[in-house]
Amino acid sequence: MLGRTAQNLFWLSRYVERAENMARLLEVGYRMSLTSRREGGSSEHLMSMMQAAEVDEAFAAKHKTADVDTVAHFMMFDPDNSSSVYSCLQAARTNARSVRTAITTDMWESMNGAWLEYAQIKPRDVRGAKLLGLLQWVKQRSHEFRGALLGTILRDDGFAFLQAGNFVERADNTARILDMKYYVLLPRATLVGGDLDIQQWTLILRAASAHRSYRHVYHDRYKAQNITDFLILRPEMPRSLNFCARFVQQNLDLLADFYGRKQECQEAASQLLAMVEDTSMDKIFSHGLHEFLTEFIARNNRVTDTLSDSYNFY
Repeated sequence: MLGRTAQNLFWLSRYVERAENMARLLEVGYRMSLTSRREGGSSEHLMSMMQAAEVDEAFAAKHKTADVDTVAHFMMFDPDNSSSVYSCLQAARTNARSVRTAITTDMWESMNGAWLEYAQIKPRDVRGAKLLGLLQWVKQRSHEFRGALLGTILRDDGFAFLQAGNFVERADNTARILDMKYYVLLPRATLVGGDLDIQQWTLILRAASAHRSYRHVYHDRYKAQNITDFLILRPEMPRSLNFCARFVQQNLDLLADFYGRKQECQEAASQLLAMVEDTSMDKIFSHGLHEFLTEFIARNNRVTDTLSDSYNFY
């Protein structure tokens, strides 16, 4: 496979997943802004969400205040924001068109249809309940594309590049959602374990589509250590760091089998997985959750960098 084709497949999958993840982050920030009782709390929650997505500086360069309408437009429709849902869907569709013969008809129709429908939406009409409805629509369209991928494409090297892109992006997002809660949202240590703390953790679980599955595994009340264990170490939770790192390694090992040798990216993926397999929540909290998540994001980024070098992305 040509390096450019591999690159387009990898980033097609990443951009679809990123569009969904931006919707998830915005939903958390929006719902937390509605529950804030402190003056300026609404703006703080929205800014923390953009900090997690690393778009806060770009937002501040264009806007003076962070209210719901301004932030929602920036995260959903602003073409100058490379991580907005608009930009992600546009980039995903561009990549899909570039590799039209390497993906299935179902995948192309799903991606093309999502972009054409989204491009017709008028931002001024998306407020309040309609915003939540659109966020749900973005997640559903991502699921539709993923279903088309898993149900129709050959299990060859193209599949491995697509899946690697998906789980690299998903791991990044889960780490950022957790860091958003731990590092920014809770204003005072005295609130740990209180109603506000529990409410915020509940929203974090909902952002990862993990609320019901968490209650299935842990029958007691919401606890920070249990929730972080669920989203970091549990191998059966499909958005956990462990699950994502395992699938990244599996798909990069599949590439090594296809091409007959392992390269630097396979080692980087092994190191990423070891980080969430050879530890415990006690060790993570002792070291510092923020520090752990920061290191995980850096190692996850290294997987992309080494993958690009190993398979000649342009």
